[in-house]
Amino acid sequence: MTLWSGRFTAPMDKTLWDLSESYSFDHVLYAHDIQGSRAHVQGLGAAGILSDEETATLLVALDQVLAEFESQSFAPSSSDEDVHTAIERRVTELAGDVGAKLHTARSRNDQVATTLRLFTRDAISETCRAALHLIDVLDEVGNKNRDAYLPGYTHMQRAQPVLLSHHLRAHAFALLRDVDRLLDARDRLNESSLGAGAIAGTSLNIDPAFTAGLLGFSSTFANSMDAVSDRDFVAETLFDVALMGVHLSRMGEELVLWTSAEFNFASLGDDFTTGSSMLPQKKNSDVAELARGKSGRLIGNLTGLLVTLKGLPLSYNRDLQEDKEPLFDSVRQIHLVLRALTGAYRSMSFNDEVASSAADDQFLVAIDIAEELVAEGVPFRQAHEHVGKLVATAVSTNQSLAAVVALDPSVARFTPLFDPGSALARRRSPGASGPLASADQVQRLRVAASELNDRLSH
Repeated sequence: MTLWSGRFTAPMDKTLWDLSESYSFDHVLYAHDIQGSRAHVQGLGAAGILSDEETATLLVALDQVLAEFESQSFAPSSSDEDVHTAIERRVTELAGDVGAKLHTARSRNDQVATTLRLFTRDAISETCRAALHLIDVLDEVGNKNRDAYLPGYTHMQRAQPVLLSHHLRAHAFALLRDVDRLLDARDRLNESSLGAGAIAGTSLNIDPAFTAGLLGFSSTFANSMDAVSDRDFVAETLFDVALMGVHLSRMGEELVLWTSAEFNFASLGDDFTTGSSMLPQKKNSDVAELARGKSGRLIGNLTGLLVTLKGLPLSYNRDLQEDKEPLFDSVRQIHLVLRALTGAYRSMSFNDEVASSAADDQFLVAIDIAEELVAEGVPFRQAHEHVGKLVATAVSTNQSLAAVVALDPSVARFTPLFDPGSALARRRSPGASGPLASADQVQRLRVAASELNDRLSH
């Protein structure tokens, strides 16, 4: 039996049922729906709509249903259109006629909106915890390889040497922004929709602020139509997760490159790599490839929801049922990627000898020679032109840049700049990639992470 059977003389056609039912995927909301229902029952009791005995009976029944879900003994019925219907049916079986009062002063519209806000709030918190853990591991790996360095790239061409810790912190700072955005989204969604009813509220004497307080919401809705139709918080969460996925994809791409034989900068542990069904020698960085690949899925989930939302008139429309699967999927996928990359980085062995040799590429010293000339008063464009010609000579005559510099009286005094590690040590401006600039970055990263951890806890 549906929740609206009194109005109809024929049951729902099976094709419509198959299109409409959502229990197959929204059952994951059971804990948050029961949480919202408990607050609703207590609100009905506080308003005098339910007696103390009725309130207690319903709360006991809801606790029983929660225990059945947790123990995986809950038995759905073929008539359960969604998890909300399933819970109300079971409560009514347990509480008898009192169970029929559970939905008083409530619509599935405000019920679903509230449940989804509770789910998303918790999902954001879990995602932020996982991202902050990855940030900690990136810091840990950099600290473990404190002196390791490699070439930094622009246009996938060697540009300047950077500490490995500096490189990893670049990813960490991007993830900090992701966490900051998610926590901002959590603050914005922390508004209760319960009490908005189907569209226009109710004539019964309920107090939405009371239930909002029980559920830990910081405020309650101002407009009932907006309350039941708003899915901005889902779209915003999907965007934040998709952008985090893009950052993780970039990290995955680097691990793919670093662990290739051509780069040979790093290797991942056997527990975070796979083999080949045909080629016995293969050790594949699938974890990094999957991190890269999942980003398209996360972007697709965001795009799909935005297209669903773009043409909806106020207020609630059944199209909004399509908000859940993208959200559930994106949350699940981002958690998988965060946890897997955390383990992969922790398993990583960095080949410092190969990476530092690449970073000591003689051509990466060109900017240092130009800057030394600038320090002596030569205009930068003139210095750039002069050193560029030295590079061109080295390339065209197949000589080392160091040899060409040594033969030019105007710059021969700069040949010590070609000593291994010299160019790295000279990167000393605030925020730069050298050792002298490192301590401030470490401090800023750790302070920012600590502040976000505090926000997450509150």
